Amino acid sequence: MSYHITEADYEKFRIFLEKVSGIVLGDNKQYLITSRLNKILDELKLANFTQLMERIEKESSLREKIMDAMTTNETSWFRDGYPYEFLRNHILPEAVKLHRNRKLRIWSAACSSGQEPYSISMIFQEFVNANPGALPNDLEIIATDISPTVLQAARSGLYEGMALSRGLSDDRKKRFFLQNDDRWQVRPEIRARVTFREFNLLQNYNLLGKFDVIFCRNVLIYFSSQLKTEVLGKFSESLNPQGYLFLGGSESMSGYSEAYNMVRCPPGVAYCLKEQVSSAKKK
Repeated sequence: MSYHITEADYEKFRIFLEKVSGIVLGDNKQYLITSRLNKILDELKLANFTQLMERIEKESSLREKIMDAMTTNETSWFRDGYPYEFLRNHILPEAVKLHRNRKLRIWSAACSSGQEPYSISMIFQEFVNANPGALPNDLEIIATDISPTVLQAARSGLYEGMALSRGLSDDRKKRFFLQNDDRWQVRPEIRARVTFREFNLLQNYNLLGKFDVIFCRNVLIYFSSQLKTEVLGKFSESLNPQGYLFLGGSESMSGYSEAYNMVRCPPGVAYCLKEQVSSAKKK
């Protein structure tokens, strides 16, 4: 069944969505809401969106279901390529030169169904295999998402054959996966580096600790200008000195933060925390 959403309910939903997730819906996006939430109204046997808005206020479990439906979980293995090449060819060798005697820490923010953090772990494994003993300490990857549903799938490390076809070479499939009936499971040594946590980018970041690299790709495009500025500021406070931040290919730092230097890694860019920002954080 197709449901109509009134202007009043649309405004209420826009305010709710931005408040709980930071996602900003523009004008005339009613079709997006109805197409993604019709199924929920059917399941709950609700007559209209007014009843749904009344239920949202009272039920946290329903809010989670709404967030699952509204958030985009589009992803692939080694998406866009260059962030992973820069990690292997620049960031990891740089860590070797600095003789770091601690674990490297990488945050995969908005990790969706796990392809990004597992891809990062595979790159680290390939580097370690090619440079035995160069990095004596392992890597810790914190992978976060707002959706409990996609996190549950990501923790399992199980993927259908079709999901593996998006960005994953046959060679990496053979090296980093085990066949499990009609699905494929990420090998234990790759999964062991990744810890999945439910987390909203509107929350306080302090409990996550400090990171050497942050991946937050194709997320800020959904946020308001004010929220982009706030998130980029909190990322700068979460990075270790000379830490790196990766945004999506269509996302820009311009106008939102001056805490980073842009580093070209064709065909894209990375952002390195400026030294004066790192120094100020130590005081």
